[in-house]
Amino acid sequence: MNITIKSALAGLALAGFSMGAQAADIVVGGKNFTEQQILSAITQQVLEAKGHNVDNRAGMGSAAVRQAMENGQIDVYWEYTGTSLITYNKVEEKLDPQATYERVKELDAEKGIIWLNPSEANNTYALAMRAGDSEETGIKTISDLAQAVNDGGELTFASNAEFYARADGLKPLQEAYGFEFGRANIKRMDTGLVYQALKDGQVDIGLVFATDGRIPAFNFTVLADDKGYFPSYALAPVIRDEVLEANPDIGELLNEVSAKLNDEVMAKLNASVDVDKVSVENAATQFLKDNGLI
Repeated sequence: MNITIKSALAGLALAGFSMGAQAADIVVGGKNFTEQQILSAITQQVLEAKGHNVDNRAGMGSAAVRQAMENGQIDVYWEYTGTSLITYNKVEEKLDPQATYERVKELDAEKGIIWLNPSEANNTYALAMRAGDSEETGIKTISDLAQAVNDGGELTFASNAEFYARADGLKPLQEAYGFEFGRANIKRMDTGLVYQALKDGQVDIGLVFATDGRIPAFNFTVLADDKGYFPSYALAPVIRDEVLEANPDIGELLNEVSAKLNDEVMAKLNASVDVDKVSVENAATQFLKDNGLI
């Protein structure tokens, strides 16, 4: 074999090795809204900092990302316990947060999906007030709200149309807490408008999502769901079992991330992107640095 051919083959071999070395060994998925995009970026950055090559495929629909994991097309993403319980596993039984986590952990393990440690972030429905009004009236829980309404308080409530009408929405919430706003005091509007109406003082109470960035940005107080009415949507990393078995360090890394997340932290991260217009990547990097994770 002449030197020219030898050199060409060596070059091809080197190129092949280089391409292989750069190939992603972990595929990170994510859904198509801000919170999930931030979490995907956090996951990518913390894994890359520890030497993994990562392909980030954030921006998928909920059903699509779940199907991709079941099909082995993605390796890890962040999911909500309530979504897995109700949407993916069709469980209608009402469970407390710990039981919800244990049930989905068991059911999804049968499909090769491992739930890592849940965070304290719970992106469920919630009721919110302007912080100043909450302080002034002493309304800190939904039971406090019920008492205020039953004592004759004319409090107006903004809700999206879905929650107003759904079988597990406003009517059973009022039944569970023993009060009723009254039809004239309920304002139905698009979800996004609820936050602005509450901020502008057009209503007294608003239906929100607990980790929405507008809660801290608009200085709202979330009323404690002291009777545990709303389903748990605890945020946790999920990973394919064979990937975790081959890369146990990923489980340890993501459990460390999960331990740093709660409603307040997640809402501030969301606000940094949606309100302050920080890029998803920079928000993720700052979070990881602030918490000593990179």
